[in-house]
Amino acid sequence: MESMISTALARELREAGLSWTPTSGDAFQIAFEDFEGDVFTVSDMTIEPHSSPSGTILGFNGTTELALDSVAVDDALWLPREDQLRDLLRGAFRSLARTMGAGSRVAYTVVVSIDDTDAAHSSEDPAEAYALAVLALIRSARAE
Repeated sequence: MESMISTALARELREAGLSWTPTSGDAFQIAFEDFEGDVFTVSDMTIEPHSSPSGTILGFNGTTELALDSVAVDDALWLPREDQLRDLLRGAFRSLARTMGAGSRVAYTVVVSIDDTDAAHSSEDPAEAYALAVLALIRSARAE
């Protein structure tokens, strides 16, 4: 299973302005206390996005264990995968490097070009490193 970014970092990305159009395979959490820590996956069979003029909802089909039939996409927190985060970097992406740090800890560093300057973003998880780079790119774009 591919690693997911933390809830806190996903929330930072959303607050910075990262938008989400749900597609099959996307992981998300529901922003209600009863669902804290639960991760759901958009699927053509069980959880489908439904668009309407008032917005997108995620419909839960045949999931009797849940106390809801649907949730507005605004109440769902997208947990983008590593490949999705890499795609979001587009032409700004320069490299991903894996290094050994103190105590034999692995670190992943994503280098992106922001305003013609290379910036490095590191984490013990490659998805988190990509997410930090995306966050920096969004913040830079919004500052312009």
